[in-house]
Amino acid sequence: MKKTAQQSSYQLHPWHGVTPGSEAPEVVTAYIEIVPTDAVKYELDKESGILKLDRPQRFSSQCPSLYGFIPQTYCDELVAKRCAERTGMRDVHGDRDPIDICVLTEKVVSTGNLLVRAVPVGGFRMVDGNEADDKIIAVLESDLVYGELQHIAQLPRPLLDRLKHYFLTYKQLPGEGKRSVDIAEVYDRPEALEVIKRSMKDYERVFGNPKPAPVTKRRASPPPAPARRKKSGK
Repeated sequence: MKKTAQQSSYQLHPWHGVTPGSEAPEVVTAYIEIVPTDAVKYELDKESGILKLDRPQRFSSQCPSLYGFIPQTYCDELVAKRCAERTGMRDVHGDRDPIDICVLTEKVVSTGNLLVRAVPVGGFRMVDGNEADDKIIAVLESDLVYGELQHIAQLPRPLLDRLKHYFLTYKQLPGEGKRSVDIAEVYDRPEALEVIKRSMKDYERVFGNPKPAPVTKRRASPPPAPARRKKSGK
């Protein structure tokens, strides 16, 4: 039985009510949860569609890019199967979350909870325990510094190293044993597009056919009432 994608009566749900965009997977809509200056981790509450405080960051590392997810995607069977095919790992499952995306830009964005258009250039095939947890790497469309890049190899190596370090450590909590998180593969744009396609199909299988966001038409103002003639005093 398929799950039902919840819709808000007043505001579109960022995961279910917004589409990945008419040009997906080549250009996607991304919902941003975290910006590089955030000292706490924000995450979408999947039930309500409201951005919530997930936890304070207990270490000094901060995400070096805009970070969020691609609406109407789902990391499940097809994404996990691709991970198993490419890595040779067995018993891999999807993490059952929307596909995560990092969006690189030279602009300072002060807060999350917004939509941006992004161009995927590659990704990390991250495995958390036995769960596929891909991270798509993208650039902000028309960005002055990153906007013309098309391949992950064109990104500065230190920036990729910072992204890797963040994702390998941000789930590690003080007092816990070492968590089994690994970046099994760094892939280029064609593989990123394949992962996004699969995640869109996983979403459709679980939640049904994606529906475009409704267009709200403004009511036309009624024509002004004709001026009433003043009666002559004669």
